[in-house]
Amino acid sequence: MILISTRLLKNTKISGITLFPFILLKNRSDLHNKILVNHEKIHLRQQAELLVIFFYVWYVMEYYFLLFKLKDSFLAYKSISFEREAYAMENDLNYLETRKFWSFWKYILK
Repeated sequence: MILISTRLLKNTKISGITLFPFILLKNRSDLHNKILVNHEKIHLRQQAELLVIFFYVWYVMEYYFLLFKLKDSFLAYKSISFEREAYAMENDLNYLETRKFWSFWKYILK
């Protein structure tokens, strides 16, 4: 389910965030942004594959490992395997139809 949450995302640079089972978008106009919505749907699939809680644990651990290694918060975020897969495949609107189980694995530390 996609929700508009201007208040929650108001003072952030975030356009959208996935908190299973919801996709929260900052602006109503982003409902028509197929690439952003696809990016967030990829995160929904990742979260479901890892039974949600393990996704968040892995995400946070990978982020802090990369932050320590790279010493740059934005670069650490962009280097997280889940984000790398989502950014790499967000333009392929049919990706989720052919995506294999745990496809994020091939994006880990490469």
